[in-house]
Amino acid sequence: MMDLYKALRKSLEDSPIVWKGEYAYFVNPISDGVPRLDPDLMNLLAESIENMVDWKNIDVILGIEAMGLPISTLLSSRMRKPLLVVRKRSYGLEGEICVNQNTGYSKGELYINDLKKGERVLLVDDVLSTGGTMESIIEGVHSCNAIVEKIIIIFEKGEGLKKLKEKTNLNIQSLIRVDMDGDKIVFPG
Repeated sequence: MMDLYKALRKSLEDSPIVWKGEYAYFVNPISDGVPRLDPDLMNLLAESIENMVDWKNIDVILGIEAMGLPISTLLSSRMRKPLLVVRKRSYGLEGEICVNQNTGYSKGELYINDLKKGERVLLVDDVLSTGGTMESIIEGVHSCNAIVEKIIIIFEKGEGLKKLKEKTNLNIQSLIRVDMDGDKIVFPG
């Protein structure tokens, strides 16, 4: 089986770059769903994450819409842990938590439902750049007295993860660190 870092790096090297205003954005199957997701890469991701987590300390997986969902769904099925989805739409259910989403290129609201007091949470997402959205989700989890046990990010971009670790002192890991240099993806050592 191919090494995960090499597989992710190859996937990124094959990714087209698009511009959203002043923001360079890589288009990758794991972070965007296009081009198509490779099942071998998804299984490699799931196996790697499985080995990074102490599953006896996890009660629920919290996947973030949209592209945190493919890997969190796979983990939920493989590890037999319930999955909650951080949604971009409100359902107005009792206990629903609204958090602000603030990325490098968009703003909005996200909603957490059915998270119970004392539950130990694994947060899974595809990309962390500024850390603003993840910080809001962490605050949302804490607001219902649940516990963020671990956070796993596939692609770490920029300084957001480092700042979030310093600010929250939580167990946050990324699988690969990338930066943009204009329209080029670079892999800091």
